[in-house]
Amino acid sequence: MTTKRKPYNTYTKEFKLEAIRLMETSDKPAADVARELGLRRNQLYKWKEQLEKTGDVASASRGRPKKGQESDVARLEAQVRRLQEENDILKKAAVFFAKELG
Repeated sequence: MTTKRKPYNTYTKEFKLEAIRLMETSDKPAADVARELGLRRNQLYKWKEQLEKTGDVASASRGRPKKGQESDVARLEAQVRRLQEENDILKKAAVFFAKELG
């Protein structure tokens, strides 16, 4: 019998910043602040470390881009490669015909 994993909670950027502010300004221990917010204590520390390291906390979006975005990116990258090849061919053709005329 398999059990389904509980989905991850996602928190907004504003919530994360407010939680860090509460942890730093409150007289309560970080564990109490986390318990009141329904978080694990180490999650607060991770967000604080991320804020100190990068100057920002991650937004609520998670993981890889959605399939639609992913396919658009792949399509555009393929188009860029094709256009670059066409440009290279045209440059070589221009040099070839310039030699023929000259």
